Amino acid sequence: MAQKGPVLIDLEGDVAPAVSDAPPVPDMDLPAPSGAAMQMAARTMARKPSRLARAFWAVAGALLTAVVSAAAWDFVTGWIERSPTVGWTFACLTGAFVLILLGIALRELAALNRLTRIDGLRHAASEALEAQDLSAARVVTDRLVSLYKARPDTEWGRSRLAELRGDQMDALGLIALAEDTLLSPLDAAAEREVASATRQVATVTALVPIALADVVAALTANLRMIRRIAEVYGGRGGFLGSWRLTRAVMTHLVATGAVAVGDDMLEPLLGGSILGKLSRRFGEGLVNGALTARVGVAAIEVCRPLAFQAGKRPKARQLVKQALSGLFPSKASDPKG
Repeated sequence: MAQKGPVLIDLEGDVAPAVSDAPPVPDMDLPAPSGAAMQMAARTMARKPSRLARAFWAVAGALLTAVVSAAAWDFVTGWIERSPTVGWTFACLTGAFVLILLGIALRELAALNRLTRIDGLRHAASEALEAQDLSAARVVTDRLVSLYKARPDTEWGRSRLAELRGDQMDALGLIALAEDTLLSPLDAAAEREVASATRQVATVTALVPIALADVVAALTANLRMIRRIAEVYGGRGGFLGSWRLTRAVMTHLVATGAVAVGDDMLEPLLGGSILGKLSRRFGEGLVNGALTARVGVAAIEVCRPLAFQAGKRPKARQLVKQALSGLFPSKASDPKG
């Protein structure tokens, strides 16, 4: 009777190949990751509506406002005729609702005014540096101190600037001092926001296998990142102001072709031809994260009250490394050498 059980085959001294030495299976039929989610999100936000679309929404908004106002008026007056107590209660509630809407509108106008103020400050600083006008540079620093006078996190920088500004004999030196004392801590906070958004977009794209979900996640994360960067530098968080700022950033990126990224940006982080060694979804996550870092750098340059002069301009490649370096072991730390 034949023996049942496992059969051992002697290979006569031959060593079986290690599974870890097998080359990776190439994705021959798939294109290289290109950051499709971020590119679609950037083009969506940068797209300018046509005149016909603007006219449609303007007329639709006016018509909707007229219909709602007339309906509210008929509703309140009808109840006043039937029951004055109930009617005047509805009238008071309607008046409170209108006051809240006016408050929201005023806040949005204040946010837009804040962004305009920061833009004017940046242009004034550029003009003072171009003309080497020390008096104009002093006016710029006074406006900068006024912008941050209510913020406790800039108290040390404001006192340090007040202490040393009298020693500066040229416009460049004074602007550089303002950058170093007031804006350097804000730059670090803005870079942390960019690194956080980069990590979030890369992770969601890599882990969520739904095409539309990664576009929504990238769009949401970038909107939130731009809004927080604006708040770091003193901008308000209004809806209209944030949307205007986001469109300005995305339009700049699309116009300059910065919504494309390749191996050269991620190679310092991972080494080698990285995109060919990663899974399709993971490669898309890395590319979308790198594009988010580029959006963040552009947002910093747009929201910063002073253009970078003496201060170190952030680099998207460095922010990508800061955000994603913990996800991969470097070659130096490889135990196999």
